[in-house]
Formats: sequence, structure tokens, C-alpha cells
Amino acid sequence: MLRPWQLEIQINNNSDKAIYLQIADAIIEAIKTGILNSGNALPGSRQLAGLLKVNRNTVIEALDVLIAEGWLVTMERKGTFVADILPIITEATNHKRKIESITKEIKPLLVFDDGIPDSRIAPMNELARAYRQIFNRKSRWQIMGYSNELGNLEFRKAIVQMLNFKRGMNITPDEICITRGSQMAMYLASHCLFTKGDYIMVENPGYKPAWETFENAGAQLLPISVDKNGLVIDEVEEYLTKYKNIKAIYVTPHHQFPTTATLSLKRRLRLIELSNTYGFTIIEDDYDNEFHFGQRPILPISSYSNAKNTIYIGTLSKIVAPALRIGYLVSNPETVEKVAKHRKIIDVQGDNIMEEAVLQLINEGEIKRHLKRTTIIYKAKRDYFETICNKYLKAKTIFIKPEGGLAFWIVPNSPVNIFEIADKLLLKGIKIMTPEKFSYGKPISGFRLGYASLTEQQIEEGIIELAKYL
Repeated sequence: MLRPWQLEIQINNNSDKAIYLQIADAIIEAIKTGILNSGNALPGSRQLAGLLKVNRNTVIEALDVLIAEGWLVTMERKGTFVADILPIITEATNHKRKIESITKEIKPLLVFDDGIPDSRIAPMNELARAYRQIFNRKSRWQIMGYSNELGNLEFRKAIVQMLNFKRGMNITPDEICITRGSQMAMYLASHCLFTKGDYIMVENPGYKPAWETFENAGAQLLPISVDKNGLVIDEVEEYLTKYKNIKAIYVTPHHQFPTTATLSLKRRLRLIELSNTYGFTIIEDDYDNEFHFGQRPILPISSYSNAKNTIYIGTLSKIVAPALRIGYLVSNPETVEKVAKHRKIIDVQGDNIMEEAVLQLINEGEIKRHLKRTTIIYKAKRDYFETICNKYLKAKTIFIKPEGGLAFWIVPNSPVNIFEIADKLLLKGIKIMTPEKFSYGKPISGFRLGYASLTEQQIEEGIIELAKYL
């Protein structure tokens, strides 16, 4: 018989606090306010996970915390109960909560972001000049009317040429849709692919804004582990034999987010084979292809001639600046036509004037020159970041210098409380990403530290402080 449970726990997926800690704190608050009393039984972990709509491991971790702190006790073959003797709220606990309150008000001076480019070196003067010139040389009726929902045709042709030449693809302008950033591309793809009850496999750890987009379209997530060779294909195969309604898989194979691992060739080929056999779509997010510091970047999965079911998503925001909202979606003409119809519902067209301005920079060679400059700058910063990490973190962490991208993935050698470390760093004006922002269920132990937007002095200052708490 199921145990009655009247307590409502609100989960905030956007909170900086891990979900298991939110659950634990909500139960503690219920005990302190008398909603739960000594001797009251809690539901089993499976039932509680179902009620809260979270992973069972998340509930188990919350219960483990409460048992360790003395709020709950377990009785063999009977279950979990509120303890008869409850812990006293100590000064240390009050101090911790005071620290949490203070950190919310602090504006950090140094931010290790998730790999954002340095906007200070963006070609803003050149872009502003091109934008003004578009206004001056075009008649108002030409630039102020509606244009194609897929984007400016000449701009599409330019992106197609770039993808075919640099990324080994073989596409035409009717196979691409220009969007307001890659997030819009994911939204459009999701609402064309999914209906309620469909499944999508996702990397864990992975890119949470994409997960939220898929769930918004009605899809349910199936997390797949990531190792040094990228997505673990064995887990993909297990899901495919277990679930019949898997519509897609979302991957970041070039520089996996957040671990920076590159999906191996063997696994790429197997993933394509599985996609062709089972008919699911590979949604490939190539968010920072341009920044590769080795001999040559690995070609996208979507460039393979035997890949039948792919949606390729890219962005120009990393090339120029995050504020420039231009992305693109590439797929077969039928899928792109569905995307275009859905796009007209939410956004009749893109920013035609900005597309023409960026096209002018492409035609003038300015984008190519900018990429060459920034690649040299970011490679030097990456190498410097590695030097600093070797100096202060080598004995305490594991990390591999990434071949590309604008961030490092750093894993502590021994267990640490990353949330406490984040709070202590924030008190010193340094902000880091906490792992619940890219973890499914239980937060994964690791730091994603973006370096591109920081100076060398900031990089060293931040790593020195981080090393103190590891």
C-alpha cells in the first residue's frame, strides 16, 4: 500500500541550488514547521521520484543527505521515517544560510563562463559600417518589406558555400533556414519532430537549454553517459531496444558540451548506422566548429554521405559576438519546409538587414580575417590556460588540453562540494558554473571553465583562488 503524502515540493530547475538539495531543504522546512512530525513515514524513493517528476537517484541523494544530518532514519523492511530526535540548527548552519544570502547579492568581477568569445575583439565597427551602407544604397521598399522565411537567399548561398567548402557538406540553399540564433533552430526542429510522449536521447552531462526546448515540445529525455571518446554508444543501443518511440538524439560531437571530448570516428559511424536502422534523427549542434586549433577540424556527422536522418545546427554568434543572433538549421528539403511553416507562425522572417550586413562582411573577406585573428588569440589563451592549470591544479585535478572550443573541462581528483566552492569563490568576486546546469539528475563532478573572454591576469587570479579549495 502506498504511503499518503500531502507535502508539495516545488522544484526550480533554474535555481543555482542542486535539485537534490532543494528536495532536502523542503523536507527539513516541513519538519521544522510541523507539517511533518517525528515518526511520520516518507514514501519510497520510487514513489517520491514519481510525485516530484525527477530521477530516482536525485531523490536517493536527497534522502541520504537527510539521513546523514539526522533528520530521517531508516528501519529495515519498514521504510524511512522522520527521526524522533531532531538535529539542532547550529550557528554553522545559520552562517551557511547567511553566506548563501550574501552571495546572491554579489556581482562578480571575474566570470568563468561556458565558453563565450571575447566581445571586445568583435568586428563591431566593420559591422556597423556595413549596416549603415545597406541603408544608404538600398531603396527603403527593398529593405523594409517582408523577405523569405528561410532567410535572405544570397546570405543562404554564402553559408551553404562555407559549409560545403569547410565542413565537407553537400547542400543547396533549399536545405537551410537562417534563424535568430541556434536556440531558435533547436526550438523549430523540436516542434517539427516531436509530439507528446516521444523520446529523445541526450548527452549527460550536456546542454540543458536544449533539453528544456525538447521537453517544451513534448519529448521525454533519455540521458546517455559521455567518456573521453564522447557519447557512449552502448547505452544508445540499450535504449533503442527498450523504447519504441525514440525520435531523435541530440549530440555535440565536435567539442562535447561541457566535457570538450570529441566523438570518435568508430562511434560516429555506429551512430549513423543505428540512425539509419531505427529511423531516428541525429540533431547535431556544432556550436563552435570555427575554433579548432589542431591540423584540421573533424567533419560533422551531417557531412557523411550515408547519414540519412540529420538536422545540423550552427551559429554565427560565436564568430562575431553573442549579441548577434544569427544561426542556421540544415536538413533535407522536406524537413526545412516544415521548419519554414512553423517559423512563419512565431516569426515571419529573420533580420534581413543584419543578414545583408554580415553578407557584405563575408564578401569583403572581413569575417575570414576576423576568424584568423581570433583563432590566433584564442589558441594563445588556451595554451596559457593550460600552463596556469599545470602550475596550480595538476596535482589536484584531471584535465586535457582541448583541440578546440573556448573552454576546459576540469575534474577534481577527490570528491569536493562544488556548490560550496562556488559560494566561497563568489565571495571573492569570482563566478563559476555549478554542475546542475549541465547534469541530468545527480550533479556531475566537474568544472567547465571558459577562458576566451578573460585576460591572462584574470585567468591566473581565478585559477589560484580555485586551487585553494581543491
